[in-house]
Amino acid sequence: MTETRLLYGAHVHANGIRQHYLRYGGKGSPLVLVPGITSPAITWGFVGERLSATHDVYILDVRGRGLSSTGADLDYDLDSYADDVTAFIEALGLKNVTVMGHSMGARIGIRAARRNPSTIARLLLIDPPVSGPGRRAYPAKLEWYTESIRLSRLGMSAEDMSRFCPTWTLEQRELRAQWLHTCDELATRITFEKFHTEDIHQDIPHLNMPTRLVVATRGGVIQPEDEAEIAGLNPAISIVKVQDAGHMIPWDNLEGFMEAVS
Repeated sequence: MTETRLLYGAHVHANGIRQHYLRYGGKGSPLVLVPGITSPAITWGFVGERLSATHDVYILDVRGRGLSSTGADLDYDLDSYADDVTAFIEALGLKNVTVMGHSMGARIGIRAARRNPSTIARLLLIDPPVSGPGRRAYPAKLEWYTESIRLSRLGMSAEDMSRFCPTWTLEQRELRAQWLHTCDELATRITFEKFHTEDIHQDIPHLNMPTRLVVATRGGVIQPEDEAEIAGLNPAISIVKVQDAGHMIPWDNLEGFMEAVS
């Protein structure tokens, strides 16, 4: 078996901000992974290692997270996030790109594909929040994020993190405890609020590249009626379910996740 590993971390100036990323593998076509609302790039490293067997993997620190630009002077709306991804792809000169987004990152991928379809060849949407104006609320609570961020700024152990992530492994909790303080609370608050005010469903009919929706069977983010609506908006989207997994799918069922996105 070919060994896969982190090649390097780097920064690029794109869309007017500093964007930090981690690169894994280097073989195959490029895959840009856009994490969720409080997931710095490094926390997706174990997924990047697996994906790098078949792809040249770039995992982003979304603005307001990790080592990318942050601060109250930045915008944290869906269009800005989406334009960051497009500018990142263009700045690195990547071609034939697959964009994989998880949760918030999947919403970003949808908007980026609508705004700049020529930069994305394929789209993988991992359990995106389907909340929006007049829709069912996102099932997570804002306080879960903000309280853990505040505690991480004081210093947290893996044991402390088990209160928030009880099913995760020790290594996963250690990594989250180490990096969560890099997630800006303001950016998190604004993004969470915009889960309920920004509409991604208007973009779905315009996704003209091969697109797969990967759904967790636990957690309640995407319900059967949501799957039906998405299929009605764009029948070309393939929908795959991962059994025995909550919203953080690869943390719960990595093999099922890899099968779903392959």
